[in-house]
This record gives sequence, C-alpha cells and structure tokens, in this order.
Amino acid sequence: MNSPLLVVLRKELGDALRSRLVLLLVAGLGAVVILSVIVAASAFHAKVADYQHYLQALQQAGGTAPTAPLFFPLQLLRGAVEYLEIIGAIVAIVIGYGMIAKEKNRGTLRLLFSRPVSGYAVAGGKLLAMVVIWLVVTVGVGVVMIVAIRLVGGTGLSGVELLKLGITLGLAWLYLFMWSALAMGLAGYTKQLSTALVIGLIVWLGFVLIIPQIGDTMDPDNQAPGGLFKSLQVDKPHEKTVMAKFAGYETTRNRLEEASISKHFERTSFAYLGVKDKYNQASLGVIGSAMWTNFVWLFGGGVLATVLALTQTSKRKLLRRT
Repeated sequence: MNSPLLVVLRKELGDALRSRLVLLLVAGLGAVVILSVIVAASAFHAKVADYQHYLQALQQAGGTAPTAPLFFPLQLLRGAVEYLEIIGAIVAIVIGYGMIAKEKNRGTLRLLFSRPVSGYAVAGGKLLAMVVIWLVVTVGVGVVMIVAIRLVGGTGLSGVELLKLGITLGLAWLYLFMWSALAMGLAGYTKQLSTALVIGLIVWLGFVLIIPQIGDTMDPDNQAPGGLFKSLQVDKPHEKTVMAKFAGYETTRNRLEEASISKHFERTSFAYLGVKDKYNQASLGVIGSAMWTNFVWLFGGGVLATVLALTQTSKRKLLRRT
C-alpha cells in the first residue's frame, strides 16, 4: 500500500534519521536520563555506606541498631522524569517545529502539494512520524533505565515494577508527542517561523517552569529539606489538622499547579514510580483511581494539540499562508 499518508510518513522518518540536530537532541536527552539514574544510585549507595559506618559505631558502643535504609529501584528514576518533563518538552518543540519549518525554509510546500494528496494527508503523515519517533525514543529510554538500574543500582525490576515503568513511559510518550504537535500547529498557524518558535518557547516557559515552580514554592512542605513537617517531627494526623486550617490556600495552590499540563505528567509519573511515599508499593488500581483526573488532562492536551496541528497544517491553510 502506497497511500500519500504512508509516503509522507516514510519521508519524515528518513528526514529524522538524516537530521544531525534531531539525533543530537535525542542522544542528549538519553544521556541526561542515564546521568540522573547514576547520580540517584550513587546517592543511595552513599547513604547505605553511611548507615554501615553508623551501625558499626553503634554496635561497638552497645547501642540499638537503627532501621536500614529501604531501596525502591523505581525511585531512582525521579530525576529522569524531571528531565523528560523539562528538557524533553523543549526537544519535542524543536522537533515538531522542524516538521513545518523545513518545508517553508526549503520552499517545498507547493511542490509537496502539487501531488494528488488530500487536504490532511501531509499533516497526518507528519503527525504519524512524530508518533513513531517518540515511541522509539521512549522505548529506548526505557531500556536505558532498566539497564542503568541493573548496572548502577545493582538490582532488577519485578513484573509489577516493569508494568509501572511501562505506564510511566506511555505517559512520557503522550506528553512529548503533545508538545511536538503543539509546535507543529504553531509553525503552520503563523506566517513568520520565528514567531511560532517564540510562542512555543513562551508556552514552555510558562507551563513547564514558571507555574510549577510557583506551586512548589507555595507548598509549605517544600520549605525544608525532606519536608517541613518531617523536619518538625509532626506526624500525619497532626499534619492534616494543621493543613485543614489552610484549606483555601491549599486549594488555590493546587488549582494553580493544575493549570500546568507538565504538573499532571509529573504527578502521575511520580505516583507510578513510588516517588511519593503515599503511592510507594501501592497497587495499580489504587494509583489509577487516584490519578485518573491527571490522565484526563494529559489525554485532553494531546487531543487538543493534535487537532491544532491537523487544522493549521492542512493543504488549504499552508498554501494560503505561503
């Protein structure tokens, strides 16, 4: 079958493989993921070494042995998720922007649409190419994570942990594709390519960096290392009693964070990886029922970005703006 959609798909995948910029960006993203796992594993090993020294000193003094630090391998991926959330989003913007920018810069749009293709065949082929590109990237990142946990962390993943990691990677795929589709739609919508890139970077800056940072800063539990309430030795029941006094403030802070699609990705990923103690070792059903609204936000963002890309890069609109 040689439909225009598949022809465009093969063309875009070939362009991606020949693009040094795309390969360099993806390789850099993989490198920071590996580095984050190495740093997290090294920090845990240092923590274990400190515990062993402390234990030996206590045994010599006749003291009671403290609880050994617990190791949960998926928690090593916290930094990797944060890199995908921040750096991955800007890489996705560059790749999505390039899908249209290269055609405009080369002046090949009229040549491309001179062929007997439907109004949405080119846009659909480019979106499918981004689906495949990010699928390959996330699968590759997942393999890198598993290998890094085995080699650096010194342990493997159970079946449930692999499933949780797979769900997290699926969320990452949807998140990265959303940013690429958004950038592609902006590049098609604006007459000046520089305008599209500036708008994309402003959206990234606002929803990936500024809004989540404001929300984190407003969280009182983030005001001390390890958590404010833990540092004050306040247990959970008393913590809830204190926070009940600030229900309005907490609702405002939560609504602000929910304005960021990146925060929905982060919350859901951290839940499945057990970064949040509340969901560590929890079943898939418990996590899914608690995170379903974040799923809806992510899916809705992906749908809206896809619609924008399809409608703004159709044959009629691209030729009219060329």
